[in-house]
Amino acid sequence: MGFALSTIQLKSLTFENNGHMPSKHSNEAEDISPALSWENPPEGTKSYALICHDPDAPLVTPNGSYGFVHWVLYNIPADVTELAEGTSQFTQGLNNFGNTGYNGPLPPEGHGLHHYYFWILALDKQTDLKSGLTLWELLESIEPNILGMNRLVGIYQR
Repeated sequence: MGFALSTIQLKSLTFENNGHMPSKHSNEAEDISPALSWENPPEGTKSYALICHDPDAPLVTPNGSYGFVHWVLYNIPADVTELAEGTSQFTQGLNNFGNTGYNGPLPPEGHGLHHYYFWILALDKQTDLKSGLTLWELLESIEPNILGMNRLVGIYQR
């Protein structure tokens, strides 16, 4: 199916879709990942991956990438349907801060509202990928196995 929205729904207890993210999830405060949960995965889902990306960040690279990656998480088994706040479970990839794991919003001062896209990707196979993959390495590895995906958008401003 590739990169098409599907029936899977991603939610957070701390902010609504297109709602303001609490500062505790930002790099200005506690910098902990939000609690997330999902439901209605596509039939045949065997595992999940999750990413958080800010397309409003003023970063463009020579290879055509844009925005800023805040979190890359994968090797999540199909029986998992929620992540606790501040989770360190499963396999963490490399974000654009140069760290593995979650690093929250930190838009440039005065740059206005930024949108943080949390994407849940349902896969048709279990994965056992090494830690430290970038967003693009992860997507290259899993693209043929994506059954469906959906997003939750949080907004944040400094």
